[in-house]
Amino acid sequence: MSAPERSGISTATALPAHGFDVPAFRRALGHFPTGVTVVTAARLGDLPIGITVSSFNAVSLDPPLILFSVSKRCLSLPALRNAAAYAVNVLREDQRELSQRFAATHGAKWIDVDWHEGITASPLLEPALAIFECEPYAVHDSGDHEIFVGRVVAIANDSNAHPLVFFRGGYGSLIAQGAGSD
Repeated sequence: MSAPERSGISTATALPAHGFDVPAFRRALGHFPTGVTVVTAARLGDLPIGITVSSFNAVSLDPPLILFSVSKRCLSLPALRNAAAYAVNVLREDQRELSQRFAATHGAKWIDVDWHEGITASPLLEPALAIFECEPYAVHDSGDHEIFVGRVVAIANDSNAHPLVFFRGGYGSLIAQGAGSD
């Protein structure tokens, strides 16, 4: 019996030498559950920037750094690159509609959305599971995305709520069992 059969992992999909099976790669990535965030930033003379992002991660505790990636096809990318600050708003399990709204390319993203201005002037969504206000630290060109690294300057969190989770192309929730302290 092969190792994949023993562990319950399905037979591996061989990636062709002459091309890459993007749908198979995307499906495999979808097996890693992620939280869902909305990255926001102020924009002079216009509505704020707001985009749904699931590629969020901690980078460093000293200095406090986080990262997220944004598709190069995102219409807000140039404005986000030039933003003086931004916030990563981690969504709660009851905020699926908000995630879908900010994932849309066009539309009235900010109508009837509760938010206030943070210390960096970035819009902070109310409520949110956690918020990381950041100053830009670095931006890295990475294939069809750009990786933003932000230096965290302010945080907030709600220890009584649960996260919105994205897994295998759909939304879910995570029930905290024996959760540790913050």
